[in-house]
Amino acid sequence: MAAAALTPSADAPHIPVLLRPLLAAVAPVSGLWLDGTFGAGGYTRGLLEAGADCVIGVDRDPLVFDMAAEWAGEYGDRLRLVQGTFSKLDTYSDEPLDGVVLDLGVSSMQLDMAERGFSFMKDGPLDMRMSQTGPSAADLVNTAEEKDIADVLYHYGEERASRRIARAIVAARAVQPFETTAQLVAVIEKCLPRPKPGQSHPATRSFQAIRIAVNDELDELVAGLCAAERALKPGGKLAVVTFHSLEDRIVKRFLQARSGSAGRANRYAPETIEETPQFRLLSRRAIGPDDQELDENPRSRSSKLRVAERTDAPAGDVDRMTLGLPALMTAGGR
Repeated sequence: MAAAALTPSADAPHIPVLLRPLLAAVAPVSGLWLDGTFGAGGYTRGLLEAGADCVIGVDRDPLVFDMAAEWAGEYGDRLRLVQGTFSKLDTYSDEPLDGVVLDLGVSSMQLDMAERGFSFMKDGPLDMRMSQTGPSAADLVNTAEEKDIADVLYHYGEERASRRIARAIVAARAVQPFETTAQLVAVIEKCLPRPKPGQSHPATRSFQAIRIAVNDELDELVAGLCAAERALKPGGKLAVVTFHSLEDRIVKRFLQARSGSAGRANRYAPETIEETPQFRLLSRRAIGPDDQELDENPRSRSSKLRVAERTDAPAGDVDRMTLGLPALMTAGGR
């Protein structure tokens, strides 16, 4: 599908989530920053307006740079755009960074574009690829084994009806391969009870799970956090916005482990040699949206912000087993 054919909804502008508390937490903003999830450029523009000398905007989605062409020139050489993944963010600058910002998951812009296939509320091709390359969501549901589909839904979407839904997917694709989001939504809805007022749509967890699997999002996250540790200068800030429990658990445990605040799960376990912390937590608890933000942007309701400051300790290896990764990943699966 040609990128030129994709246009965001005019009545659904992108509103960067938790931008005000993020800028407050990392103030004063100066020097060289990297926005690892450039998207519509909300965080990048916020950082530039707050005083960053230069921001490197990174995104795996090539469409975002076509959209940014309308305004990027306003900032001249203060803005550098790179198509790539934030898992390699330590390779995009020869200089150490003063700050890294990551806004995880799918963007509002992508959700609002039916052609991208991320939304269960809009019918479109069953795609979900952020980079627009590689196997799509349709490829996954049409070719994966029933057990593998169930594992993806359970571990990446925390969907308790994963086996029932996987069984229905395999039965449906035997009659007609999946091509659209509406086809998949219809199968999922038949497997689950009608939601009560205030409950999420029945397809929410399944679509999240399939999107995470298609884009390898959790591996990307772990690699990106490690890359940020390597790229940041002493005193540099790391700010991460998450939208669901899987992401937030990984970020929380990474920062706890790298700041020396994780503690021992079992007081009878043998003591380990403590390394000098690589980060200092700037907020003990995650920062959520306030009432004003919830009014302005209801999509922010599940967002959480965690912020830490890089110390002068050398970057080190991370024990993935301590990060709360889904069993599907730690067992050597996707």
